Amino acid sequence: MAIPRVLVVDDDAEMRTMMVTWMQRNGFAAVGAGSGAEVTAQLGAGRVDLILLDVMLGDESGVDICRRLRAEQEVPIIMVSALSGDHQRMEGYRAGADDYVAKPFNPDLLVERVRAVLRRTRRAASLAHRRQRAVWRFAGWVLDGRSGEVRAPGGYQVALSSREGRLLQVFLANPEIPLTRDEIAEAMDVTGDGAAEAADGRAIDVLVGRLRAKIEEDPKSPTLIRTARGVGYVLAVPVQVEG
Repeated sequence: MAIPRVLVVDDDAEMRTMMVTWMQRNGFAAVGAGSGAEVTAQLGAGRVDLILLDVMLGDESGVDICRRLRAEQEVPIIMVSALSGDHQRMEGYRAGADDYVAKPFNPDLLVERVRAVLRRTRRAASLAHRRQRAVWRFAGWVLDGRSGEVRAPGGYQVALSSREGRLLQVFLANPEIPLTRDEIAEAMDVTGDGAAEAADGRAIDVLVGRLRAKIEEDPKSPTLIRTARGVGYVLAVPVQVEG
C-alpha cells in the first residue's frame, strides 16, 4: 500500500515544521513549502498525493494557488486558515478546495480530515499524467518521455525494453521516495494492461536488476537505484523535469 505524500504549504516556518512532523508521526510522507514557487518545485520534483494549503501566504494568496493548481491537475487540496468566516470558506471551495480547516485546529482531527479526503477523492497526482512530461534529467541521464529514448551522460542512446522503460518512469516520477515492490508494480500498471505482473515481487527484483545493468556504472554497487532496506527500492538522485 502506498504511503501518501503530503505537501504542507505555510510561510510560517514554525507552523510548517510542526505540521510536517505531525503528519510524519501519523504515517504520512510529508514535506514542506513556504511559497507558491516552492509548491511548483515540489510538484515538479515528485509525487504529491495531497496538499495542506495555508490561505495567507506572503507572496501569493493560497486561494490563488488553489485556483491555479486546480486548472492544471486534480491533486486533493485542504485549505488551512485563520480566516474562518462562511464567505472565506466559500471562496476556498469555489477555488477548488476539497476541504477547509480553520486555525487553530486539533492536529489529530486534521489527520483524520486528510485521511477522509484521500479516501473520498482517490485523486492522487497520477503517474500517467506525469509520463506525458517531455524530458526527465537525472545524474547526467536523459529520458525523453515522448519518444521513449534514453541517453547516457556520454550522449549515446541506451535501449530499454518497454517494461524497463516503464519501471524507470516510475522511479523518475517518485525521486528519492522509497517504494515497495507492490507500489512499483501497481504504478507500472497504470494502464490496467497487467504488464507489471503486480502479484510477483520477484519479477520486480529481476526487472530492477536488468535496469541497473543498463544504467548503473557498477550494477553490483548501484548509486542510482538503491535498495531501501525493509521497503523496496529508491531512486537516490534528484530529478529535473522539463515540460
